[in-house]
Amino acid sequence: MPNGRRPPPSWWGQAWLLLKKDLRVEARTGEVVTTSGFFAVLVVVLASMAFYGGATTRQLVASGALWLSVAFAAILAIGRTWQREREEAALVGLLSSPLHPSALFAGKGLGVLFFLALVEVLVIPLTALFFSLDLWEVGAGVVVVALFATPGIAASGTLFGAMTARTRARDLVLATVLFPLLSPCLIAAVVATRELLDGASISELRDHLTLLLVFDVVFIAGGLGLFRALIYD
Repeated sequence: MPNGRRPPPSWWGQAWLLLKKDLRVEARTGEVVTTSGFFAVLVVVLASMAFYGGATTRQLVASGALWLSVAFAAILAIGRTWQREREEAALVGLLSSPLHPSALFAGKGLGVLFFLALVEVLVIPLTALFFSLDLWEVGAGVVVVALFATPGIAASGTLFGAMTARTRARDLVLATVLFPLLSPCLIAAVVATRELLDGASISELRDHLTLLLVFDVVFIAGGLGLFRALIYD
C-alpha cells in the first residue's frame, strides 16, 4: 500500500474485531459465562425440585424451566457485556472511532450469541438430567429450537442493552424493557419445546419455528438499522 498504510477493515472486519475483543476479555475473566451459567443452572435445579411431579408433568415444566433459565441468563450476560463498555469510558472510545454503528451492533450481538450458546450447552443436558428426559431422543430437536430462538434473544438484548447502557438503573430498566419484547420468542420456544418433548417431530414444529425466524429477522434488521440512533442519542 502507498505510504505503508493499511486499508481500513471492512464492515465484517470491524464486527470481527469487536467480537474478538469481547472473547479475549471473557477468556481472561470468565465472568459473563460463569455468572449467567451459574444462574441458569440454579433456575433449572430449583424448578426441578419445586415443580417436577414425574412423567405426567415433566414435558410441561422442563420446557419452561429451560427457557426461563436462558432468558434470565441473557439479561445477566447482556448487562455485563455493556457494563464492560462503560468502564474507563470504553464506550466513548468506541463511539469516537471510525467503526460503523451497525458493525458495532453485529460484533456485540455475536458476542452475546456466543455466550448464550455456551450457557445452553450447559443447561440443555442438565434439564434432561433433572427432568428425566431422553437426550438422545429429543436433544436434536431442542438444539434446532435453540438455533431459531437464540439469535433473536441476542439481537434484541444487544439493541436494548445499548439503549440502557448509560442509565443508572440499567439492569432494572433492561429487564423491564426486554422481557415484554422477548415474550413472543420465549412463548414460541417454550411451546415448541413442550410439543417436542410430548412426541412431536421437528417438521410438526414448522409454525413455531417460522415465528421464531420472523422474530430473528425483525430484531436483527432493526438492530442494524436503528443502532446508530439508539447508541448516539
